[in-house]
Amino acid sequence: MSKNHRGSGLRELPAHGRGKCAVCQKEGVKVIYEKEIDGKQVKICKYCNAALKNKARQTPATPSAEAPAEA
Repeated sequence: MSKNHRGSGLRELPAHGRGKCAVCQKEGVKVIYEKEIDGKQVKICKYCNAALKNKARQTPATPSAEAPAEA
């Protein structure tokens, strides 16, 4: 199983991937996930990344355009 967000891949990043999360404003956490928020590409921590994924998953699906119209 791949472990992309730890070890040698992080050593190449400034401060070993640590910084301030753009969403929760925590400092000193790994900010390695890139997301587009408000039209900007920002780096966020894994907790905010998971929260955004759960939020997107729980929103109901929009009705498709191919749904039959009622007469």
